Amino acid sequence: MSTLIETRPAQRPQDVFAGDGRSHVSRARELTYAQAIQEALAIAMEADERVFLMGEDIGIYGGAFQVTGDLVQRFGTERVMDTPISELGAAGVAVGAALTGLRPIFEFQFSDFSTLAMEQIVNQAAKLRFMLGGAVSVPLVMRFPSGSGTGAAAQHSQSLEAWFAHVPGLKVVQPATPYDAKGCLLAAIADPDPVMIFEHKLLYKMKGEVPEGHYTVPLGKARLCRPGRDVTVVATSIMVHRSLAAAEELADEGIEAEVIDLRSLRPLDRDALAASVKRTHRLVCVYEGVKTLGIGAELSASIAESDAFDYLDAPILRLGGAECPIPYNPELEKAAVPQTPAIIAAVRNLVRGRR
Repeated sequence: MSTLIETRPAQRPQDVFAGDGRSHVSRARELTYAQAIQEALAIAMEADERVFLMGEDIGIYGGAFQVTGDLVQRFGTERVMDTPISELGAAGVAVGAALTGLRPIFEFQFSDFSTLAMEQIVNQAAKLRFMLGGAVSVPLVMRFPSGSGTGAAAQHSQSLEAWFAHVPGLKVVQPATPYDAKGCLLAAIADPDPVMIFEHKLLYKMKGEVPEGHYTVPLGKARLCRPGRDVTVVATSIMVHRSLAAAEELADEGIEAEVIDLRSLRPLDRDALAASVKRTHRLVCVYEGVKTLGIGAELSASIAESDAFDYLDAPILRLGGAECPIPYNPELEKAAVPQTPAIIAAVRNLVRGRR
């Protein structure tokens, strides 16, 4: 059975998907993606004194992208901790704190800087529960502002989520909406294992309906954004919105694209993807990370290894980032990652048999 979960922004508050049955949701109102994250942080910190924040400039400055805002005034410097410019050292502190029973939330200024902390993330956080036979857990959340589109050039614009999704022991999430940004973060904070949350920088100012109070979005469950009959477009993060825009234009041509927001790279909702492919008989994978060895390769292999493969009427198509660092020039930067016109052309050609 498919595990696909559908959420609709126009739902009445009592109908909003709440995740684990323990949520306390009142009415929905519009927040930006950044505000939704900040609200989730505040809810978690108010509910559990073990939750605290770490990161560079997250205190008085409010974070590189102003996500933590005034939380230092509300909770104090012992729970909103500015760290030195040492990602490796600070990440080690976060892992150690999690091992003692605290619930740290570590914010990297840019996801690119996680490369400096890979020892603590990949060799420690991801493996300690396994190596100690389940005697400990590492309830750690790491937040990564990621992606291109801000003119920050090659060392501040990467999409490295597939690196982390390759590592057993880590959970990897990419919320695409303010609703999911809050719900996924609250679910991650409650999780006993390390969760990596990749937040696209261009989404921070995006607005959407977000219920008040506590709710969670289960990790590892895809979301049906738009039903369709001709092709499945599975996308992550900001590519969900570009795929939806493409689907609207394609509908005018008589092509009905089903758009799925993957939400989570690990765990991966393979059942939802297979069920959609069985309905539409075609698959296009859209993601910002470099195409080679990206999430699209795993999605393609997942379908090729399942009974959904027999339903395909066309080869699977991957649409990922170019084989180059992200350029500084704004036009070259756009050309380096999939944009809506490229998604339209790819889907149109696949459906009409032109490759």
